[in-house]
Amino acid sequence: MACVGLAALVSLLMRGYIAPTNIAMVYLLAVVAVSALCSRRVSVAASFVSVAAFDFLCVPPYLTFAVTDYEYVAMFAGMLAVSLVISTQTAKLKDFAQHAAEREARTEALYRLSRALAGETRVFEAARAAAAFTQEALRTRVVIFLPREGRIRFDRRTSEDLPLASAEEPLAQGVLDSGEWSGARGKAWAAQGADYLPLRGTGKPLAVMALLRDRGQAPSRETLRLAEGFATQTALAMEQIASQSAAEEARLKTRTEEMRSSLLSAVSHDLRTPLAAITGSASTLRTQWDRLTPEIREGLLESISDEAERLGRLVSNLIDVTRFASGALVLRRESFPLEEIVGSTLQRLEPQLTGRSVQVEIPENLPMVCGDDVLLAQVLWNLVENAAKYTPQNAPIEIAAMRRENAIVLEVRDRGPGIQPGEEERIFEKFYRGERMHPGAAVSSRGAGLGLPICRAIIEAHGGKIQVFAREQGGAVFQIRLPIEAKEA
Repeated sequence: MACVGLAALVSLLMRGYIAPTNIAMVYLLAVVAVSALCSRRVSVAASFVSVAAFDFLCVPPYLTFAVTDYEYVAMFAGMLAVSLVISTQTAKLKDFAQHAAEREARTEALYRLSRALAGETRVFEAARAAAAFTQEALRTRVVIFLPREGRIRFDRRTSEDLPLASAEEPLAQGVLDSGEWSGARGKAWAAQGADYLPLRGTGKPLAVMALLRDRGQAPSRETLRLAEGFATQTALAMEQIASQSAAEEARLKTRTEEMRSSLLSAVSHDLRTPLAAITGSASTLRTQWDRLTPEIREGLLESISDEAERLGRLVSNLIDVTRFASGALVLRRESFPLEEIVGSTLQRLEPQLTGRSVQVEIPENLPMVCGDDVLLAQVLWNLVENAAKYTPQNAPIEIAAMRRENAIVLEVRDRGPGIQPGEEERIFEKFYRGERMHPGAAVSSRGAGLGLPICRAIIEAHGGKIQVFAREQGGAVFQIRLPIEAKEA
């Protein structure tokens, strides 16, 4: 009425100067203003009131609804039709804009919910996060019930307090079984303390979401629609978490079986072989001592000593793998020159390196190494021993050290068969054994596949990195990078 009254006042001021057909535009503007501000019903009413006010104030004879010139009747009809079209279309545009805003808000809420669930790795924690988010978004109390062995019990829920009677458990169970909202099951609203929605993704429902009622008032249709979207999004996230957990469990089970098989293989072969050699040599010495020459006795005793040492190394590797896997490794950090480790390692390996060329290149100005000298010596011992075992007897072994940026780089190079493409990472896995071996190698059998994993564990404990590269013209390069900034623990 205010808009039409303002249009009437303006029309009275313009009545003596402008033709009535032009004054009608003022009333159309009033209808547009009403349509933009009010509902469709009000704007339609404003259309009729505007035509009546125009006839009463601007069409002779004034202040009456009588019309002497019947040409104005057609004008009234056209004005009313235009007013109705304007009001109707404006109302449709308002409804469309409102629905678009609601869809945008719903999409934004679902996106924020998916982000809130993205970091969860357990089904129950995902349900707890979804309940908290839904409660904040809908401004109503929300509880999610997770079934145990297919049955809903109110004791397994995301909220500590629950103002719901246990008598509603069958209703929640019915929602879980049917996969339908509780309002679609024909239950009396007054008999419910909450509205129950199933959390259903691509399969059967996984849980039930309860929207607690405030003073027995049912939620609006828009609230239920948004809650259903939240429930579906939560169910999809729970399905993804469950599938990821199942896949991870299967992977760990497969990995465990592989390690168990490899460990049994190592124990059955690599432990039994030296034990058989020791037993055979000792039995021969015990039963035929007088018949054996001193040279044969010496050879058998040396064989017992070598096999015992091999057995001791294998047992030590198994113990070290167990220590590293359990996190029981403790570093004893000290600063020392790298030459000490290289020198002591080569001295220990002198029997295995007899007749072999070993080239060492260590610059004089190389910084001190900060770390556990015993463990780092074990790493170098494993790498040099592997190079001696798996390369021809006349192939040289090179040990080189250098400084690159803020790290000390130590390389052990050989001229053996090298590594196959794709083995650069697998070669450091526990119990993995490479397939390639030079025909003229010093040994004819491989080890248990524990030496290189131990090397990686030690180097990574020092904050460094160990890698292997194929060498030009054949062979392999094992490269160790140790940070210079390492300090005492």
